[in-house]
This record gives sequence, C-alpha cells and structure tokens, in this order.
Amino acid sequence: MSMFSRIKERIHLLYKKLDDIQLFRRIGITYQVFWNLFLVFIVFGIMSLFFVGGTAAGYFASLVKDEPLQNAEEMTTKIHNYEETSQVFFAGDTYMGELPTDLERHQVALDDISDYVKKAIVATEDEYFYEHEGVVPKAIMRATYQEFANASTQTGGSTLTQQLIKQQILSSEVSFDRKATEILLAMRLEHFMSKDDILEAYLNVVPFGRNASGNQIAGVQSAAIGIFGVDAKDLNLPQSAFIAGLPQSPFGYTPFQSDGEVKESIDPALNRMNTVLSRMHSEGYISDEEMQDALDYDIQGDFTDRTPPITEKYHYLTYEIMKRATPIIAEAKMEADDVNLDEMSDAKRAETIESYTSAAARDLSSSGYRIHTSINQDIYDGMQDAVNDDNLFGPEKEGENEEVGAVLQDNKTGAILGFVGGREEGNPDKQFNHATQANRPTGSTMKPLLGYAPAMEIGTVQPGLVIPDTPMKYKSNGKPINNFDRSHKGLQSVRKSLAQSRNVPAVRALNTVPHDVARQTLKDLGIPLADEGVPHESSVLGTVDMSVEENTNAYSTFGNGGKRVESYMIERIETADGESVFEHEAKETDVFSVETNYLTIDMMRDVLKPGGTASSVPGNLNFSADWAGKTGTTQYTRDSWFMATNPNVTLGVWIGYDSNHTISETVNGLRYGPRNQKIWANIANAAYSANSEIMAPSESFKQPEGVVSRKICSLTGTAPSKACEDADLVTTDLFNKKFLPNSKDDLKSERYVTINGKNYKARSQTPEEFTERGISISKDLFGVGDISSYLPDSINGVVGDQEAPDNGNTPGKVSGVSLDGSSLKWSKHDASDIVGYRIYRADNGSDDFKSVQAVKGNESTDFNVGGGKYAFYVTAVDSVGNESSASDIVKANDWKSKEDAEKEEEEKEKEKEKEEKEKEEAEQDDNDASDNDEDQDSDEDSNDDENSDEESNDD
Repeated sequence: MSMFSRIKERIHLLYKKLDDIQLFRRIGITYQVFWNLFLVFIVFGIMSLFFVGGTAAGYFASLVKDEPLQNAEEMTTKIHNYEETSQVFFAGDTYMGELPTDLERHQVALDDISDYVKKAIVATEDEYFYEHEGVVPKAIMRATYQEFANASTQTGGSTLTQQLIKQQILSSEVSFDRKATEILLAMRLEHFMSKDDILEAYLNVVPFGRNASGNQIAGVQSAAIGIFGVDAKDLNLPQSAFIAGLPQSPFGYTPFQSDGEVKESIDPALNRMNTVLSRMHSEGYISDEEMQDALDYDIQGDFTDRTPPITEKYHYLTYEIMKRATPIIAEAKMEADDVNLDEMSDAKRAETIESYTSAAARDLSSSGYRIHTSINQDIYDGMQDAVNDDNLFGPEKEGENEEVGAVLQDNKTGAILGFVGGREEGNPDKQFNHATQANRPTGSTMKPLLGYAPAMEIGTVQPGLVIPDTPMKYKSNGKPINNFDRSHKGLQSVRKSLAQSRNVPAVRALNTVPHDVARQTLKDLGIPLADEGVPHESSVLGTVDMSVEENTNAYSTFGNGGKRVESYMIERIETADGESVFEHEAKETDVFSVETNYLTIDMMRDVLKPGGTASSVPGNLNFSADWAGKTGTTQYTRDSWFMATNPNVTLGVWIGYDSNHTISETVNGLRYGPRNQKIWANIANAAYSANSEIMAPSESFKQPEGVVSRKICSLTGTAPSKACEDADLVTTDLFNKKFLPNSKDDLKSERYVTINGKNYKARSQTPEEFTERGISISKDLFGVGDISSYLPDSINGVVGDQEAPDNGNTPGKVSGVSLDGSSLKWSKHDASDIVGYRIYRADNGSDDFKSVQAVKGNESTDFNVGGGKYAFYVTAVDSVGNESSASDIVKANDWKSKEDAEKEEEEKEKEKEKEEKEKEEAEQDDNDASDNDEDQDSDEDSNDDENSDEESNDD
C-alpha cells in the first residue's frame, strides 16, 4: 500500500474515532436530559401520590367520622353474638330435635373442626389470612378498580376478618362508607382477637345454603350435619372442600332444594369444590395424590338423608314447649336486667312483660338454648298411638271431628309425663291443643273437688252420712236441680251418691261449706275463678271451665295425700355452653288433710266398681292398680270426662267437639261414657306398656290413723239405735276420727204397711198380719221436707209420718182369681187403701174355708199354694181391717164339695150292697152245683179201681 493510502486510512480512522466520540457525547447529553426528566416525574408522582393519598385519607376519614370507637369487649361480644338453633330433649336427656327456626346454626369450637375445613376456607377465601392485619391493600385496590371499571368478573377484596365484621357488626349494604367502616373495624378487631378466634367465629357464622331437610343453615357444624350427617370434626378432604366452596354463593352452590330434595344438577357445586381443591394444592395444603383422590371421590354418595323437622312428628308437643319456655326466658331476662314489676303501674307492668315476652319469643329458637322437658318419649308416643282408633270416636259433624285431650301427670313431682293434644299429632293444620288450651265445663268431675272433699274437711259430710236425693231448687233462680235420669233416689249415703253421680246431694254438700272456704279450695286446687261469685251452687256440677291439664292437676291432689304439686313440662333450660337459665322448682300447696283425702279416694274407688258410673274401666285395663276416679258429663252431652288417680299418677281424658256439638249417644254399640272410658283405658294401657313401674305401683293408698271404721245406721248416717238394728239397717263405713257419728238418731220402731210400693204408718185398726216392723222418720229429719214418697226407692223398712189411706168403704170382691197347678193368682184390687189379701182354703169334701195365708201389700197378686185337693178363694183387706166378700172359688181338678162327697159316698154304699148281694147269689149257685157233682164222682171211682188192676197185670 502507498504511503498516501496509509495516510488516508489513518485519517479515516481518526475521523471515525472522532464520530464515536461525538456519538458518546450525544448519548450522554440525552441520558442527562432523560434522567432529569425522570427525576422531575418522580417528584411530580410522589407529590401526586401524596395529594391522592391525602385526598383518599381525607375521604376515608370523612366516611368513618361518625363510626363510634368500639372497645374490645363490645366488638368481641358482637362477634360472638350469633344465632344458634335451640334444641329440645325428652325426659332423661333423650334428644327430641331442634326448635323451628328460619336459620339452623350450631356453635362448635375450632378444635372440633376438621383441619381440612380450616385449610380449605383459608386457601379459598383468604390466602393471606395469617399474614395480614385485617385487610389486604392490593386486594382492596383490585376490588376498587373492578368496582369503578364495572368489571363483569370481580374477585372480591374482603378478608375473613372483614367478612366476619360484615356478618356480625355491619349490614350487607353495598356502599363506600360501609366498606370504609368495615376496613376500620377489621383492622381494629385484629388487635382484639387472635387469628384462631377470628377463624372459629367465621366458621360459626358463615351461611352454607340448605341442608337435607331444606332448611337454611349457617356455621360449619350445621353444614356438616345437615349435608353429610357427620360432625364438623369428622369431615374428610372432599367433604371439607365441598363445604368450603359454599359460602361464595350459598344458595347457588347448595345441593338441596327448599323441600330437601337434591337438585337436578349439582355441577356448579362440584366445579366449585374442584376450585377449592386446586387452591389448597397450590397453597401446599394437600399433595398431588390427595388432590386426585378428592377429585375422584363420589361426594354425592355422602349426602345425608332428609331429617324430618321436629314439628312433623311432634307438632303439639313442640309448640307447647315453646309456649311454656317463652315466659320462662322472659322472666330470666327481666331478672338479669333487675326489672322490678312490683314497682310499676299496671299499664307499665303489662307493657314491660309484653316487651320481654316478645324478645324471649324471638330469641327462643335462635339463641342456642337446650330445653329439657318432663315428657317421657315412649309414654308420649304410646299415648298418640292409643287414640288412633276411629271406631272409638263419634262421626264428623259440620266438617268437624270429635276430638280428644289427655294428660298424664306424676302426682308427687307434678311432671307431665305425656299428653294428647288431639287425634292428629304432627298435622300442622291442627294447632289447637286440647290438653292444655281447651277450657271446657268439667261436669260431675267437680263433685269430689268442690262438693264432698271440702265438706268432709269441715266435718259436715262423711262417706256414710246420708244426704237426701230429693227434689231441690237453686236458691238463685228457683230452677229445679235435676239428676241425669230425671229422678231421685231418696235417702242414700254420700258414698253411693258419688258412685252414682247424683247431682242433688252434691249441691247440698257444697251448701254446707262457707263460700270463702269453697273459693279458697278452688284457688288451692289451681282452678281458674271467672268471677267473685264462684263457686255458685251449680259450680259443683261442673259449670267451671277448665283445661284437661288443670283438671288433671287438681285430681293429682288426691293421688298425693291432699297436697297439690303444680304441673309442669319444662325441667330446665341451659345455654349452649351449659349455663343454667332455669331450673324447675316444685310448688306444693296443702289442700286437704290426709283424712279427708283418703276418704275421698275410698269413695272414688266405688266409681270403678259394679254400680259405679265407670264400672267398665277395670275390665278394659291390661294391668291392676289402686285406681280411684270420677266421670263427668256436661249439659246437652257436649263433653265427656274421666279422671282417675293411683298412688303414682293421674290420668285425665276429655272428648267432645270444638264447636260444642252434642256427643253421639252411642258409637259402634258403646254409649259416650263407656266409650270415653275405653279411650282412657287404651291410653293407660299404652303408658303401661311404655313404663309399667310408673303406671302400676305395687302399693295402694294407705289408710291414715285418723280414719276409722264405724257401724252406722244406713238411714241416717248416725250411730245405730236399737230401732235401726231391729230394722236391719246397720252398715259399716269409714270416718274421720274428729267427726265420728253420735248415737242420737231419733228413730222409732213402727208398724207399717206398703201400698203401691210406698210405706205408710199402719193404723191402729190395721190387722197385724199385714204389717211389718220398721222405723219411722219425721218429715223434717233432714230438713228437706216430706221424704216419705222417696223412701221405698232407697231403703226398705222405713216409713214417714203419713198414715195408711182409708177411703171409708168396704173393699169390693177380688176378681180374676185362678188356679194353675200350685199357683193361685188374682187381679190387683183397684181400691187405694188395700193393705193385703187373705187366702182361704177348704179341704177336699169340705165347705169349711179357713184363712191360711195373709199376703202383704196391694201389689202382690199371686201365691204358691202347693199341691193337694183343695179349693181357694181370696179377699182384700183395707187399712182399717175391712175385708171384702169372698172371690169366686177355684179348686183343684179332683176336689169335691161336701154335698158331692156325700152323694159319692151313698153311691159307693149302694154299689157295695149290690156287690155283696151278687156275691151271695153266686155262692148259692155254687152250692147247688156241688151236690150233683158228688153222685157222679162215686161211679167214676169204681171204674178207676178196675183199671188199676189191669195196669198191674201189664207190669
């Protein structure tokens, strides 16, 4: 290369270097310019951020400026104040079910929740849960951007803490100020509660859709039981993932419809479960293998069967428990708030009670109470089955069925062991409880409670005393007091009157009791008093309205020695964590002395014996016990009752129509009384099958020392006099020692006759043969007027002051006399003063008729005269001894009069003479014939000798 070329190349390289230097210069200058610009932008950006941040902070401050600052106690109280379903238990802590509520929830501790659930919820709902302090800024910014951008898909920006705040403290309102408050409270809550506490609270409040019964559920325990039938601690991985996916859209993902049926397609829920599993895997909570196993798991096969709600089987029982528990909880709330009702006016007291009762009703089902009852499940179920016999109930009337109400109560504790609210337990359309709500007239079941027992308590009545069952009128209106058969029994004992349920004696017994004493007795028995005038005279006949429970509770007094223990159904109420809200305490009231109580029991035993109004009961029972009871029927037969008690329990049963239709006289051959008693027996038998020890105690009612046995005159109920003994009217009965009968009965021995079934004092002229010896009583012996017309219907041998009638005429001839074999009959004489008949008899062949029999009473018209050849006639005798002429004579077939007998004798003599003459003539003829025979015999003898010799030769 030439020198020139080399110089040129060098110059070229030099220029090239110079160009590079210029390039670097230009780049440096440009860099400086951009750097400076960047710094300017950075400063401007920071200034903008400060401006925006300040503005945002100011805006945030303006949003939460009205939110009061809550302390730790306030916030944690609200967080843990979540609704929890209340549960009910039978006696013996046997689980019954959950009270009906709009949302089922059961609290559970975090340690009792499957770890899979915890991890699934955190991975799905809040992956930074254990790192943030209540909020995740970028999540909030993302959610805010999506909100402003109106994005179709929003990922949400709420942490578990924020969701808990929204669920328990704030509302679900969508607004910036509520969101700002949520953020503020979430950050504050993180300082008061640990992460585990927050997670536990969240898992107890979050909604999970519906369970297999179609009910709404919240809380992981309710979800685990309601969807898979297991506790939250026993959930496996796929079950946990399924449940954890539900809170995002509880009713979109829930597998069940509102009726509890599984949805036609649960693909959305399955896809959501897969998403949860994927997030658990990405967070490292589960392995590849665990994830695959969970994806392949048949989750639908784990769905639990439908659990019927408690009201489906125990409709009457559930609502009765709720009705009783509500005032108990209200009272507990008032006590907790130191509410003193006594210091309030009537209006303020009523307002306060109403307010607390309403609050208690709202809280009852959703505050997690555990309500323990006295109801024995087996007995209760048996009682319901016992009334499922349509053959024992009357026909439908105007679209209404005959109903039943029954209560079985423990006498000593007052515990209601079972009841029948109606014939269709479990029918939601039948809400009226006939055992506790139906207040009905009680009929004759009031007689022991109000009539006889209070009278025996003050000594005016004893079982063996006589209270006349004779015509009587009410003092208030003058109307007659009628017995059910429209008749009167006259003089009979209190014992018999109770067994036969006579009305008049019961009213008379009540009238011996001072009004204030009778009224206090009703109060002590727990019987409602409608007005100050109660009891009225008619109250003892059952005009007081009572429920079956109230009547049964009153009768349990007799089964408990005269002490009434108030009936109850709620044993205790506790909170979900076991804190006691209520514990039942027995309330006992002394009503009757042990003597009065036993005497009443002993009389009511006769009600179930032959002759009593409930004699059919023992034959319908499958077991034996010392039962004492009373029947009751109301006016127009609208109600039928049977109450009975033994040393353990009292069972009361009512039947009737809600609209007061008359009960059918007979149904399938049974009258209403025995029909109700059959229903009672069926219920008792069912309860016995469930618990024989309760229903059939081995011991009987024990007679107290103050009750003794004494002989009495059955006519007067007093100690017997000689006249009573002579009349064979002495009987034995029980008495309270304090009220033994005296010996002054003022009875007199008296001759009496019976005319037309009525006893009269015999007149002095009345022939002795037609009288009997008895006792007479004065018209005013019992202060009820002339009772003579009622005596024959009650006790024989008793006569009043009235003398036998005398019409002043001699009786006419007795007619219609006949003799049929040994039976002599005649027609009843039509005279009003006939005291009897004389029978006259004549021997065969005699006209001498002699009186052989006096027949007492004018109604006796036949007599057995035996056999033989006799003739008879009959005469009638009046009260003054006048005797009628002889009736027509009747005779035996072979009887003859004297004249006929003499003629017969003459004929016999003539016949005899004729026979003798004929005999003599016959004898003379025989003698003549004899002489001729002798001559002929001599010749024949000679010939015989010759023949004899010839024969000898032959020999």
